[in-house]
Amino acid sequence: MTRKNGFVGRRNLLKLMGVGGASVAATTVVSSSWGAQPAVAQQTDTQEKPKSVSPDDALKRLVEGNQRFIKEKRQTPNQSRLRIREVAVAQYPFASILGCADSRVPAEIVFDQGLGDLFVVRLAGNVVSPTATGSLEFATSVLGSQLIIVLGHERCGAVQAALKSDLLPGRIGTFVEDIKPALNGIKAQSNDPVNDAVVANIRYQVDLLRQSSSILSQLIQDGKLKIVGGRYDLDTGAVTLVT
Repeated sequence: MTRKNGFVGRRNLLKLMGVGGASVAATTVVSSSWGAQPAVAQQTDTQEKPKSVSPDDALKRLVEGNQRFIKEKRQTPNQSRLRIREVAVAQYPFASILGCADSRVPAEIVFDQGLGDLFVVRLAGNVVSPTATGSLEFATSVLGSQLIIVLGHERCGAVQAALKSDLLPGRIGTFVEDIKPALNGIKAQSNDPVNDAVVANIRYQVDLLRQSSSILSQLIQDGKLKIVGGRYDLDTGAVTLVT
């Protein structure tokens, strides 16, 4: 399961998480299945790995990609048949995105990236959940991604629902409740409560992600990871950093 470009091998990851004994054996079975490569991949595993991308360089690449998207000069990189074969062998995403599930904010398009470039987790309201955190721990500690962007967007319906505090059916209220702690005092202090609530939620989720994971915190401390927030403008396509 260890990836050439990752920071933590499977055994070290288990130690970092405090897993031992019978759990190691069980996790080994799961990890072996998850990390298994097809026969063709095993035969070509000696290919040269891509150069590691620093957090700042990863952020620069995304900013430049978003500028191309805004100016309608997209390069649509890494979308060829050759790229399909390359990423069938292994993945080395240079950045990870915790984004909103909104259909208008597909990360690969708005950042002008291709197959295998981004590890994307999308949930309504771009909220930090245990599943999202675990996915991002895998992307950073095993696959080697050195940047996480929590990507919210203008006029987010989940954030607006949290502002209204209405009773919601089914499980819709679960992610709304995850947003509410970010919104204390927004209505009373703002001339544009929805926009300010979107930004406040992005910042809150960034802080929560930094604080809720010992794996991510250690990578940040070691200078191998940066977590930032971004706000996507539905009207212009621009991503603005907010943390």
